[in-house]
Amino acid sequence: MPESAYIHIPFCKSKCKYCSFVSYNKPELMKGYVFALLKDISTNYANEPLKTLYFGGGTPSLLPVDLLRLIMKNFTLAPDCEVTLEINPDDASEEYLLALRKIGINRLSIGSQTFDDSVLKLIGRRHSASDIEKTVGLAKHAGFENISVDLIYGLPTQTVEGLKKDLDKFLGLSIQHISTYGLKIEESSFWGKHEPENLPDDDLQADMYEVVNEVLEKSGFYRYEISNFAQKGFESRHNLNYWNNDEYFGFGCAAHGYADGVRYSNFVELEKYIDSPDVHETGHLLTEAEKLEEEIFLRFRKTEGINVERIKTKFGVDFEDKYKAILSKYKDFIEPTHTGYRLNIAGVLISNVILAEFI
Repeated sequence: MPESAYIHIPFCKSKCKYCSFVSYNKPELMKGYVFALLKDISTNYANEPLKTLYFGGGTPSLLPVDLLRLIMKNFTLAPDCEVTLEINPDDASEEYLLALRKIGINRLSIGSQTFDDSVLKLIGRRHSASDIEKTVGLAKHAGFENISVDLIYGLPTQTVEGLKKDLDKFLGLSIQHISTYGLKIEESSFWGKHEPENLPDDDLQADMYEVVNEVLEKSGFYRYEISNFAQKGFESRHNLNYWNNDEYFGFGCAAHGYADGVRYSNFVELEKYIDSPDVHETGHLLTEAEKLEEEIFLRFRKTEGINVERIKTKFGVDFEDKYKAILSKYKDFIEPTHTGYRLNIAGVLISNVILAEFI
């Protein structure tokens, strides 16, 4: 039974040049969307107690607090439920953040990306570096004690020295979690159709990833997943649910879910979702072989890696015997642990190649 739920809020004032997520600049449909969302929830959710609830987007912080409250009233939340809202720095105000705390939001994920104002402008962000600092300060004043920020490396014109300055700035915020992403240009993004100039090459981006690891791990953060760093006790419990290959609900336009062994997705087109919010666009019942592949793929994303006993218990498979050829082939990239195997830093850098071998 799923104990986590993701809610997609598909509204943005503008589209960042690297973004390939489903979002629309149609604020006039916001209220109608929320009522469609409520129908989606009432149809596909039966008051199962949730341990995590995550509002992603798009830009969830565009929703007025009264609409967020209306959505949250439809869920049964465990007493210690982690409730996360993604927020853009230019949407934050003291009044809004205080209201978020009051309705039960207890974790913020701030879309920061970089402290370089020229790069922020280049990538299409609406906020400035000073807005990031202001938002974190207001969030702390509002009582938030679990704050995450996003950092992107490999951006146009970005250098290793510039990245180090970004990391220093982020560390100076005294936050608990940092999600770091190497720029990947998707075909559906603006840059997928108009490739930018002055992109760091693959080798430089790999160097940047190693710098991120080195700087953050020396500063009290530890990498618990390929792209995510946290202080102990502040790991994203919602995202760990994904990487542990556990089930979850997905509500809203373009949302994906995993329940009763079925991976499903909702309509991507906003108007189509509003018309039929109680119908999934796609659904696929996973075979045991597919479940095993997903277990391996997702678990290798985590720093702790594969647990061979868990795989034997869940799937009746001797991991070391079944995959001994792959383990031998990539022995310089996959290292043993006391419970199984994990990717080392060199392995992370070629993880797509390695993980493809297990599928």
